[in-house]
This record gives sequence, structure tokens and C-alpha cells, in this order.
Amino acid sequence: MLEGEREILLTSCLNANFHDLVAVLLAFPESFLTMGDQQHGLLKVTVVQGKRLVIRDFKSSDPYVIVKLGNQTARTKVINSCLNPVWNEELLFSLTEPLSGILNLEVFDKDRFKADDKMGRAELNLQPIASAARLKQIIHVSSSGQTVLRKVVPDSDNCLLRESTISCIDGEVVQCVWLKLREVESGEIELKIKLTSTSSST
Repeated sequence: MLEGEREILLTSCLNANFHDLVAVLLAFPESFLTMGDQQHGLLKVTVVQGKRLVIRDFKSSDPYVIVKLGNQTARTKVINSCLNPVWNEELLFSLTEPLSGILNLEVFDKDRFKADDKMGRAELNLQPIASAARLKQIIHVSSSGQTVLRKVVPDSDNCLLRESTISCIDGEVVQCVWLKLREVESGEIELKIKLTSTSSST
């Protein structure tokens, strides 16, 4: 693919929905079929912060977050007496097969003498970042600097609070998201997702 063609392809994909992006990928089957297991590697999930979390103790809560991907589970530390906690904690998930599916998270209030109270849950569809990673490989995005690959908008099928951008930053595919917690009166969680492939060329 020529450099000019790559630029046109990238521009056309920035605001594409999933079906449009699939059409783009299928337009270049020779690149798509030779990629093999390029997505195998690490998924780095940074739980950045929470806002407006619900009260589960007398006047506050002691929140922590559990994140699940397939059969892998990781959790943050507990932050005591805080409804707007800042964790900035990176959780790592190994990828033994191409990335797909849903990233699940739950927020809990830590209790000493009874079961921890639920403070809401959210899900993040990983298909957009997986598709963006394939696009990065096809159009040979530079491993230095920052390039926007696509954007994801909130809808009834996701927990996005606002539009999310997926970019290639210094060789890593990165998505920053704000998720609205479900099954509670209020609560938002900020995540930064990084997809690092062990076999991507840089």
C-alpha cells in the first residue's frame, strides 16, 4: 500500500462504525490474512479514577475495583473514605489468543465484618480497540508520536459516558474511556486501555 493510500484509508476510518471498519479490513485481505497472531501480547488496563461513587457506609465508602477479562481477574487497592478516588493503578492481562469479547469491571465497598457492598458495574466492548490494532498493522502507523485510529461514540449498547478516542501512541494502541456505572444511582470510572502486541513490527 502506498503512503498516500494509507493516509486516505486512515482518514476514512476515524469516524467509521464497526461495520464500516470491517469493510475496510476486508478490502485488504492480503494484509489481513498475513497478520497471524499479531494481537497476542498484553492488555494493560489502568484504573485511573472514580467520580460521584455511591455511599455504602455511614457517610462515605471504601471503594476498590475488580476487572475481569475471560478467566483472568485483577483488582485495585482499597481507598478508604472516598467517593472520588484516584487509583492510577495498572492491571495486566496476558493475551494467549486474538483479543475479543468484553472487559468487565465491578466496584465494591470494602467492609470488615460483612460481605463487601456492590457499588456498580460496567462493561467495555474490546472489539473497537482490536479492530484499531488490525488497522494500525495494515496501514503501518509510525511507532513514534501519536496517530488517531478511530472514535467510539456512546450508545445504548455500551457504558461509555462520552466519545472515546483510540490512538496509536509510541507504538501502543491506546483507548481512554469514561464508563457510567450501572445498577446504582451514580458513579463513573475512568480507564486507560493499552494493547501491546508481542509480534507487531515497529
